[in-house]
Amino acid sequence: MGKVGKGKACDIEGCQNLAERSLPFDRVEKALMAVKGSEGRRVYLCKVHYKELKKKLRDDRKVEKWKRDSKL
Repeated sequence: MGKVGKGKACDIEGCQNLAERSLPFDRVEKALMAVKGSEGRRVYLCKVHYKELKKKLRDDRKVEKWKRDSKL
């Protein structure tokens, strides 16, 4: 059983919800989210912040795709 299953709290500043997902720190850092504990390799996110992160990463991927396609 991992930390999420044991009831780890969300790593976003000011959030007290239980974490539902864990992601690599560099992926979350790229999305410019305020992470409490930046000393670890993983970031633990609650359902609300994970959904917010997914939207941000999806938008970033769209922009990168447009940049690649415009260079062709």
